Amino acid sequence: PVVAGQFYSGSKEALEREVRALVDPKADKESAIGVVSPHAGYAYSGPVAGSVLSAIKPRKRYVILGPNHTGLGEAFGLDESDSWKTPLGEVRIDRVLADAIQGNCKFIKSDSVSHAHEHSIEVQLPFLQFLQQDFKIVPIAVSYADLSACVDAGKAIASAIKGLRIADDVTIIASSDMTHYESQEEARRKDMIAIEAMLALDEAKLVMKVSEAAITMCGYAPAAIMIAAAKELGARSARLIGYQTSGDVTGDRSSVVGYAGIIIN
Repeated sequence: PVVAGQFYSGSKEALEREVRALVDPKADKESAIGVVSPHAGYAYSGPVAGSVLSAIKPRKRYVILGPNHTGLGEAFGLDESDSWKTPLGEVRIDRVLADAIQGNCKFIKSDSVSHAHEHSIEVQLPFLQFLQQDFKIVPIAVSYADLSACVDAGKAIASAIKGLRIADDVTIIASSDMTHYESQEEARRKDMIAIEAMLALDEAKLVMKVSEAAITMCGYAPAAIMIAAAKELGARSARLIGYQTSGDVTGDRSSVVGYAGIIIN
């Protein structure tokens, strides 16, 4: 793990306690083709991440797309290791699905450098590990990407899933926080513009509005890829599960980060 002991507790016992307080194992669970989940420290975004990941039916595979905050490595980097580890144990990478995705998309490259210091995908794993036993992941770190690349990547992911006939067994998670370091009022206003585009399953509008309205949503590209893939896999509707800001936790609403949880099915 890269950020155990920073974004979340570093020991198994403490992490289990932390996640237990954030998830709802009794929540009604729905089949999710796609999800948007935040990735800040658990004290800040944990309640939203816990809510949205508690509300999806467990799947055997998760394609997890996260923004590459460091800019290191490939623009679309699919980790080439066989497994990842958190204090809650090991998670294997689904090499069959990973290879199929790469076979469909020449610019999704095998690359561990883009993951070496990145937290956005890792922080999703303890929630999934706590909520279910056995699953595999395909972790893809995404640097800045234009709309056409996002759509191409989304279609490649969907095509790989269809080709392996595992559509009922995969959820695609886009890891993203929303607006960064604006007032509570301004962050909420901007975030609702981006959320509206995501709920409309409109990746083109999302990419356009993020640029037009200067919305500092770090994972807009992962979200656009996920929406494009989900539509290819038959997605028809989306629902906002939760929204809050860091200001709701700290009480300082002068400079906040927004967090949204969305389920697409």
